[in-house]
Amino acid sequence: MYKLSRERILIILAICLVGLFFAVPNFLPQSLKLPNWWQPVSLGLDLQGGSNLLLNVDMDEVLKERMQTLEDSARQVLREHRIRYQNLNASAEGLSVKIEDFNDRSKAMNYLRALEEGLEAQMEDDTIRLNYNEITLKQLKARVIDQSIEIVRRRIDELGTKEPVIQRQGDDRIVVQLPGVQNPDEVKQLLGKTAKMSFHIVDSRTSLADARRGKINTASRVVKGEDGVSQYIISRKAAVGGENLVDAQVTFAEGNRPAVSFKFNTTGGRKFGEVTRDHIGEQLAIVLDNEVISAPVIQSAITGGNGIITGNFTTESAEELALMLRSGALPAPLTVLEERTVGAGLGADSIRAGLVASVIGFIAVLVFIIAAYGLFGIFTTITLFMNLFLMLGIMSIIGTTLTLPGIAGIILSIAMAVDANVLIFERMREEVKKGRSTKDAAETGFSEAWATIVDSNLTTVVAALVLFWLGTGPVRGFAVTLTIGILTSMFTSVTVARLIIAAWIVRCKPTKLPI
Repeated sequence: MYKLSRERILIILAICLVGLFFAVPNFLPQSLKLPNWWQPVSLGLDLQGGSNLLLNVDMDEVLKERMQTLEDSARQVLREHRIRYQNLNASAEGLSVKIEDFNDRSKAMNYLRALEEGLEAQMEDDTIRLNYNEITLKQLKARVIDQSIEIVRRRIDELGTKEPVIQRQGDDRIVVQLPGVQNPDEVKQLLGKTAKMSFHIVDSRTSLADARRGKINTASRVVKGEDGVSQYIISRKAAVGGENLVDAQVTFAEGNRPAVSFKFNTTGGRKFGEVTRDHIGEQLAIVLDNEVISAPVIQSAITGGNGIITGNFTTESAEELALMLRSGALPAPLTVLEERTVGAGLGADSIRAGLVASVIGFIAVLVFIIAAYGLFGIFTTITLFMNLFLMLGIMSIIGTTLTLPGIAGIILSIAMAVDANVLIFERMREEVKKGRSTKDAAETGFSEAWATIVDSNLTTVVAALVLFWLGTGPVRGFAVTLTIGILTSMFTSVTVARLIIAAWIVRCKPTKLPI
């Protein structure tokens, strides 16, 4: 214990210095500009204020889109089997088709039911109605909500917001908490766009005049342009889907105009190359959220999976589009049902109350440990301060968001930090009573208490990990700070305290332990 190697001492001191260095920003004025890698702990919505948004996921739009896809498949199946039909319509409520012949109607039910797993068909007079069964519908809703949460998280994180809280509420709602964001209009605008992009071949054989008179191929549809005035006739089926995009960045086209470059994965790149090779001289419409943002003429086959979207972009709009394409398309539109802004004043009161509670708890622990163990209690005080600095340093490094429950975790971990020292010191007392020398009693106290310290702290870490795994938002914040506090307390209470006591014994050579 007392012949500590120089390397071991340097490692212990280096860890303490690194922790102190990264904890320093937490004590500097907020107005001071610091580099991105040297920042204080982020404060949660309940401490620094911010915005709370309640979003509704439009499941009707998802169902309508799925049924429209089924409509194309149903039309193809009925034609293949030469079944005469009328009034084939798709809506959020389901797919309906009128078939007058009874025998054809019975056959069509089997064909339509087999279009997709989870479909059920019902016959009402001469009409067949197709819907998803309850189990499939529930699974679809859960999948759409999970996808929406993940994409919302990607978009908000790319804006630079630190640790937003995004979680599900009910069957079709999402709660978004944005710490420090007092004006969420930009976020609402970003989340209000689904950013569903696809590439369609323009139908040059049908004129807009014919389309307005209803003379349009069933495989085509009319879509408006981004300007809201122009219209395009495009194929219903996408030549290449936006789900194959893997990257999008802002670039500049001819005349230094902002544009968006995109990149496909291997599958998308192959499809894109085939489409551009087979349709040279035709227009390729780039459709975003059911609007044509650009419809360039294909001059040659575009291989390699890369392309550029040009249009009437500003630098800001190009950056926004690139961000949305990178994060992915929302599976359903989102609408803001409720918006609340939490003022920073409430957060300041919470911080003040938390600091008061922390100081009172810290002082109470120090008074007890010094009164119970004298000089060794003072050594423990030093390790407690080091434990606090290490906690703040680690939380700053990993970007943890501190909330009110997180402050509670810090207070609890400070109190628990003393447990290890109590175990060590009580073991030292027992060894002294047995007549052991000062050095042997101190050495035995640390070595024999180590297993007990690990066991007691490990059980708490397991409980904290379960809280983190099953909990959300503030519960996770509590679990994170508690886990960090336990790990740092084990380091300071054993390693740092051991170094301090060893240095004191070597320097002062006491004949009796002041314990």
